[in-house]
Amino acid sequence: MEKVVFLDRDGTINIEKEYLYKKEDFQFIDGTIEAITLLNQYGYKVVVVSNQAGIGRGLYKESDVDKLQTYINEKLEEHNAHIDHFYYCPHHPSAGIGKYKSDCNCRKPQIGMFLEAEKNIEVDKSCSWMIGDKSLDIIAGKSYGVKTILVGTGYGEEEFLKTKEAPVYDYFSRNLFEAVSKYVLCLE
Repeated sequence: MEKVVFLDRDGTINIEKEYLYKKEDFQFIDGTIEAITLLNQYGYKVVVVSNQAGIGRGLYKESDVDKLQTYINEKLEEHNAHIDHFYYCPHHPSAGIGKYKSDCNCRKPQIGMFLEAEKNIEVDKSCSWMIGDKSLDIIAGKSYGVKTILVGTGYGEEEFLKTKEAPVYDYFSRNLFEAVSKYVLCLE
């Protein structure tokens, strides 16, 4: 069994840019590389689960997402870090075009991407986490049965203010580095 940290991509790993697919537009959020490096060093599998409705809307192709994922790992490898697996949902239930118009089980808050990950990793849910900047990330993590952290980057601060009185997440952190060091690894 493996301990896994599932990560949302946009707004959690990188600066939120609507419908990001070009590597020249990609920018890590401060501390992200260090957070992923720590997870690698402490034996966690790092898995990205990301809704990519831009594919479904016809704004870019699956091959564009694949190229960006390769680029992300190339940049991480410069720091002796890596993401073990990337999963994305290309569908959209109402704005999708052709085969991408689907109310699927992979689009968060559904757990299809987590179940897909189980085909490659034997996930120990008792030691695993979902970290993201939206409530749909947290709902997906909770539905899958792992602990959750909402980060204040991307849409996270707005989500935090909306849910402050009745939080659905287990913890809130300013960013991915704080989430990993304070809650996942308990280094602080």
